[in-house]
Amino acid sequence: MPTADLHATVRAALRAPADAAPVEQEFDALALRIFRHQFEHNAPYRAYCERRGRTPADVSHWTAIPPVPVAAFREVPLVAGDARDARVVFRTSGTTAGAERRGTHYLIDPSIYQASLVPTFTAYLLPDGARPDMLALIPPRPQMPDSSLAYMIDVVIRRLGGEHSTYAVDAATGIDYPAAAAWLEAASERDRPVALLGTSFSFVHLLDELAGKGDRFHLPAGSRLMDTGGYKGRSRDVPAEELHRLYGEYLGIESAYCINEYGMTELCSQYYDATLRDAVRGETGRPRRKQGPPWLRARVLDPDTLEPLPPGDVGILAHYDLANVDSVLAILTEDLGREVEDGVVVLGRAQGAMPRGCSIALDDLLSANRHDR
Repeated sequence: MPTADLHATVRAALRAPADAAPVEQEFDALALRIFRHQFEHNAPYRAYCERRGRTPADVSHWTAIPPVPVAAFREVPLVAGDARDARVVFRTSGTTAGAERRGTHYLIDPSIYQASLVPTFTAYLLPDGARPDMLALIPPRPQMPDSSLAYMIDVVIRRLGGEHSTYAVDAATGIDYPAAAAWLEAASERDRPVALLGTSFSFVHLLDELAGKGDRFHLPAGSRLMDTGGYKGRSRDVPAEELHRLYGEYLGIESAYCINEYGMTELCSQYYDATLRDAVRGETGRPRRKQGPPWLRARVLDPDTLEPLPPGDVGILAHYDLANVDSVLAILTEDLGREVEDGVVVLGRAQGAMPRGCSIALDDLLSANRHDR
């Protein structure tokens, strides 16, 4: 199938409601098509698959598609095509391996990324149909042109945000606290709910400023907050439960409306806490867990063998994302999690050395591509 035709097929699949129940047969058929395309057009991935004994002739179900360790995005160009044709390039922050070893994700057709993120954000942050004013504690995209998060927030604000949406952070100087406080004060006086968007790290610093200055705001009922990443501040760890309490104390946002997003530079789709969607549906009291759109699946694997684990067991998360048509659809993370009823619980990064299964997979990829050259 020509690349343009496959892109059109994926875009059509992404028109399904983002909170719809997944259809196994449809997901499987398209995943296998994408795998064949990536095997043919992504040489480093093809070498890796062949080393693992998995080719389109051998793989008959999406669960058998070999996931690439996320660290591989720092080592080889994992693009299904020519990297020079990429219209958008995302790079990881480089905080763990140095700026020279940043993971790189090439998007030949960024409209697919947008087609995935907009309905999913809407389903889990705006399930009540709200179009709130948004305050972003993430630098504007021009200041961080290769950040997938900055790209995402730029799209969200332009497409879904109200007229008073703005940014209150600068990549060089950090949070503009006077601007943020003025926005929060004005928002508190209106009767429309608002949305705050930022990393957990940025919210920790905003809360520190609020506490230090003795400022408290009571945002309108129905206001919501999206944080992303872990709950670590510069000098201390802040557990999620404590952070939610502080969101309520200083911003007036109830816990069910505080949504943690889980995404990666290497993925075109995202997971979100389902608590706001639950609240709108009247399903209060359900446990906090993450859900994604029907074109995104998570598997929990044994850290040593990469074999699937039963629901409830803690293992390494692997993600299968049909929107990743331009790179590799199967990603093996170093994040721990467990499967629960209709979702997953993400427990954070595995501590210490890279899990054995991930390390072996990365060695296979590097060995296969050294041999190729």
